[in-house]
Amino acid sequence: MPTPLQSLKRRLFWIVARTCFTLYRLFPLFGSLRASVGIIRRGQTFLVIQRNDGRGFSLPGGISGRKEAEIETLRREVLEETGLTVTGEKLRMLYHSTADVPCDISVFEAEASGELKGSWEGSPRWMTLPELEPRLLESQRPVLDLLRKISAEVHQDGDAEKKGKTE
Repeated sequence: MPTPLQSLKRRLFWIVARTCFTLYRLFPLFGSLRASVGIIRRGQTFLVIQRNDGRGFSLPGGISGRKEAEIETLRREVLEETGLTVTGEKLRMLYHSTADVPCDISVFEAEASGELKGSWEGSPRWMTLPELEPRLLESQRPVLDLLRKISAEVHQDGDAEKKGKTE
């Protein structure tokens, strides 16, 4: 059960996020923004954030600072949103989205360590791809094909491991 302060922070995030997205959609003063998101996997599950702004689930990540490199954005946002420290990353995809605000998004497959914890932005949780597919943010839906590919690779690796043990 959230404390009154946690509830207040979540409500405040809802107001701030919705206001900022609406205003930037109407007045994109800085043009296309830059963002980074991370695909962090544990077996057949992916780490996602159940967002406190009511927009659904997202991969951990967010908007880059003015002179911030994409990899630094990934590390900062994963730590802020999940409490985890990125220990390894590989750029897997770049795409442009206009679903929320105009944004160029870098997608990293990442490894992370630490203790999972939430933030004012939302609550982290592990979800399978079938659970996540209908709920993923519109702006991150282009990543679904990559998530399917990663899931298939993990499944094939598991099958190969099982086959090796039975031979």
